Amino acid sequence: MENQWILKTGVISMIRVEKLKGFGNVQIVEAEIPIPKDQEVLVKMKSSLISRGSELFRRYVLDEPVSHSMMGYSGSGNISEIGSKITGLDKEQRVFVGGPHAEYVLGKIERGLFPLPESMSYQIATFIGLSTSALSWARSTPIKPGDDIVVLGQGIVGNLYSQAVREREPGRVITVDTIPLRIKASLKSGADMVLNESEGKIIEQVKDLTGGLGADVVVDCVGGPAGIKSFNQAQRMVKKDGVIHLIGAYQGGPNPGSGQLNLDSSFMMDKLLICGIRSSQPRKAHQADAVKMLDKGSIKVDHLITHSMLGVNTPDAYHLLYNHPDQALGVVLEWDQQ
Repeated sequence: MENQWILKTGVISMIRVEKLKGFGNVQIVEAEIPIPKDQEVLVKMKSSLISRGSELFRRYVLDEPVSHSMMGYSGSGNISEIGSKITGLDKEQRVFVGGPHAEYVLGKIERGLFPLPESMSYQIATFIGLSTSALSWARSTPIKPGDDIVVLGQGIVGNLYSQAVREREPGRVITVDTIPLRIKASLKSGADMVLNESEGKIIEQVKDLTGGLGADVVVDCVGGPAGIKSFNQAQRMVKKDGVIHLIGAYQGGPNPGSGQLNLDSSFMMDKLLICGIRSSQPRKAHQADAVKMLDKGSIKVDHLITHSMLGVNTPDAYHLLYNHPDQALGVVLEWDQQ
């Protein structure tokens, strides 16, 4: 095996990402390379993607330590070892794996392990996890062909949703953000119109665009503390019998559960609110479709990658995403170049 560190005990080891005690205390640590069980494979990682929304606001900002297994969940690499009860996979096969940021990761079929098309790069493959979720969300939203959809937030999740929802044949996909970097990315992704929330009167703009009625569907992908404001806006820009789909995982304080939703009855009467993924299809079915969409370019992600950094520099990547959201969007970590 390549690129291994050696522990003082002489045991072959790897490096991985951990969130230790303290706000923003993300570190690179040494750990033993895991051994796959019968139903697992060991993947030598090539690339992994940091999901800014969940990995920052539900991990990075906490004072308490966070399990290594929770730090990252979307990567790609080559199978290094195969459990005795795994069939249909080969050593060195290129795969997507839903695991944490590390040089080596254990993968399971039921946790999203998926063979990569030969035409797909390792970097593009790191978007399979979030693209699968975006497609699942888009298939959960009550949409009629021709509906005007407003997508609040154009981070990676909001951007991928606004592309995946084209499958539902909406009328216009109108996106909203405040950051120029994300506004440009949304336009490149094919949004029919991008509104700059920092210019103010965003509710009035949506009403003007929809003949004073409001949007048929508003999808809230903002997340983090800012998500509370966006949800309040969503209630005021959706039409009387419209739909609000809440996707962003947000909170008013540092801990999960500290974000209270304000439902204003004067705006929410006669409207439908749904949250998260509501689909009878198994995730595997959405995943297979998402891989095809990424491979043929109906979901585009090249322009969402703003930085590529070595795995050993992962703490700098997290600090960059937290402190400079105006400069970074998709940050991919590279694990075979240490």
